[in-house]
Amino acid sequence: MGNPAETVILLVHGAWHSALHWAPAQRFLARHGLAAVAVDLPGAGLDAPVPAGYLQAGQPGFTSEKSALHDVTMQDSTEVVLDALAGVRKRYRNVVLVAHSAGGSAVSAAAEQAPELVDQLVYLSAFVPAGRPRFADYIADKQNAGAVQVPPVADPAEIGAFRINPLSPDPAVTDVIRRAFLNDLPADSPESWRRLLHPDHPYSSFTTPVAVSPERWGRLPRSYVRLTEDLALPPATQDLMITEADQVTPDNPFRVFSLPGGHSPFVTRPSELATLFATIALQDGAR
Repeated sequence: MGNPAETVILLVHGAWHSALHWAPAQRFLARHGLAAVAVDLPGAGLDAPVPAGYLQAGQPGFTSEKSALHDVTMQDSTEVVLDALAGVRKRYRNVVLVAHSAGGSAVSAAAEQAPELVDQLVYLSAFVPAGRPRFADYIADKQNAGAVQVPPVADPAEIGAFRINPLSPDPAVTDVIRRAFLNDLPADSPESWRRLLHPDHPYSSFTTPVAVSPERWGRLPRSYVRLTEDLALPPATQDLMITEADQVTPDNPFRVFSLPGGHSPFVTRPSELATLFATIALQDGAR
């Protein structure tokens, strides 16, 4: 078993989320004696830009304003992960890199570019590019036909971002968002979850091919945490990515774990998630 004092878990969020979403799980990881660092990808976090009318009454121009994230590239996001990896590598012997959802793009690219900075990869219902290079390739697959997909409020190619409206006054709009990300959130929960989601996510995240190789990304020990009631990325799609990745690296397949519930266990069941992460991080098999 690994030594908690020598281990750090680097957490990378998915689309429209931020480092803030990991905070409950980080608190529970601390109870296991594990350090956990969460990063904000470009366009996420408290200082992230939002469309000018997003927070105004009536949201003027919200459906047409070009996103401030229009020029964010996949490499920009990857560099954030690489920088964080280089920082934690100076202090910890065992670095566990975790991706949630669309964060699998930047995490996979970082692991490919600098595998020496990573000891384990963990995908939490996250995109794995080994079988197909773009997240959009899996989203459009027939296996994903039953997913609850949040419709963008503008043409992503025109505004340079996938824009959603968590603050919409229309309950029908926000209900789709809630079902996609938080279908297992108790019905009487406060609506505060909407204020923690960003409206814009970089267009490049879903559309840029991410190349990984068996010799670099593929040599790292990796685990996949399936979310069994996920509506945003259904288990069938998760399993498809696992299967196709294992075909690329048959001698180093995923270790697969399952967790009940929907797409955002860091919100709805952070204690269970932290316990599973601790088990994975400290198990034998790290490099």
